[in-house]
Amino acid sequence: MDAYLSWLDHGNSARGSRESALAWTSPNTVALELSTMRLRDFSRNSSGRPVLICAPCALHRAQIADFAAGHSIVESLRQAGLDRIYVTDWRSASSDMRYLSIDSYLGDLNVAVDDLGSPVDLVGLCQGGWLSLVFAARFPEKVRRLVLVGAPVDLSIESTLSQVARSMPQAVLEQLVARGGGNVSGEEMLNLWSPSLSNVEIEATLQRPLLSAEALHGRELLERFRQWNEETLDLPGAYYRQVINWIFRENRIATGRFVALGRPIDLHELKTPVFLVVGRNDEVVPAEQALATSQLLGTPAPLMHTVIEPCNHLGLFMGAGTHAGSWRHIAGWLGSEPAGFRARTIPA
Repeated sequence: MDAYLSWLDHGNSARGSRESALAWTSPNTVALELSTMRLRDFSRNSSGRPVLICAPCALHRAQIADFAAGHSIVESLRQAGLDRIYVTDWRSASSDMRYLSIDSYLGDLNVAVDDLGSPVDLVGLCQGGWLSLVFAARFPEKVRRLVLVGAPVDLSIESTLSQVARSMPQAVLEQLVARGGGNVSGEEMLNLWSPSLSNVEIEATLQRPLLSAEALHGRELLERFRQWNEETLDLPGAYYRQVINWIFRENRIATGRFVALGRPIDLHELKTPVFLVVGRNDEVVPAEQALATSQLLGTPAPLMHTVIEPCNHLGLFMGAGTHAGSWRHIAGWLGSEPAGFRARTIPA
């Protein structure tokens, strides 16, 4: 407790809603302006099945889905021939957002899906993964296929993230919310949850040398990563409390005790085709935890697909090798018939 309170004494960092200064890699327009997000449209035409990428509503900005050329999920899906692609660009919380809850985010996600025309193919990244899974279980008729990438679902399997969440005293959680005027500062969350990464660790994440002979481009990429990593999201206090208590402490999703928009969800009743993407060296959502999701779902075995990448957590979204491999397979699966792909593991 002394360590937490000493850290909290650094000063109040409530700043209100902030716009991202980091440019998107791929051209896009804003399709919808909602209370929790801007729905960004990366489509090349209006035909075809919509693919909605649900970015993490946690610590960092949604550019994790479109980080840089060769490291962009949007780019990889487009190169594979998928033409209608959208991303949830979550807003940094302003003072009038402090009472927004998980249901608020599910409600806006539902509006976005209806606007695109269901059923959609839903791609959930990290904490956007559990949100996507809950949405698919709540509205199974609105999701044709579901991709879960490094998604924390069954928190009975320990991770560093779940241990920090469970060990945080409730008084500290309430201090975080109070210091932010009802919101939680992304900057303070970054200090608490995410240690600074060295150049070597960033190179491992992006799966390419950044400070070698190709110095100019590499240094630009390194600087872009640092800017992305430092540009955080503030979160509504009500939402943050629910995520910490309901998901990380009480494990309600995995145990069938989660109520989404007024209705309890049962993952065993979900029959939607699912593609799990797991990082063998994932320090945030360990492979065992990510793989355990398949045992919770009612999806028939032939419609359950899994790939294990030899990378860390951020490498699942940004790694050059991951984009050359798994993301191509994901795009192929999204465009294939149900029996199109089998479970596979990429060798180290």
